[in-house]
Amino acid sequence: MIPLIETEVVDKHKWITKQEFLDLIAIAQSCPGVFAINMSVFIGYKLRKLRGAISCALGTALPSFLIILAIAMFFQQFQDNPVVASIFRGIRPAVVALIAVPTFNMARSAKLSWFNCWIPIVSALLIWALGVSPIYIILIAGIGGYLYGTLIKPTE
Repeated sequence: MIPLIETEVVDKHKWITKQEFLDLIAIAQSCPGVFAINMSVFIGYKLRKLRGAISCALGTALPSFLIILAIAMFFQQFQDNPVVASIFRGIRPAVVALIAVPTFNMARSAKLSWFNCWIPIVSALLIWALGVSPIYIILIAGIGGYLYGTLIKPTE
């Protein structure tokens, strides 16, 4: 969804700048709740204050909610069907690709280099291999980013 949102909000309508969009991604990922709704609330608020935030939240959540509700109503009848099971197994690689492509594009936009690419790799390994809570990773990353931005970055 990130490339679609970026195309509409930054490139096509120019509601926010590219830098605001990158900042918004960081904020939306660190806030509890659905990523797309967090982003849409911010953009709606920026454009039309409270009414815009509410409209954007509903516009983002309702279509998915209604589709999932319709699927849930009928899924019990089809979940043991071999064709349906095969379809879901076939969708898995596409989901991985849909997550990987925007991640690499964001890394490029955020100027992630070989010098600092160890941070997301170590974070993922700590969560996956050692079972460290993502909350601790987020807190440490936030503190590290703050310290880097206030103590180290200005002296460069």
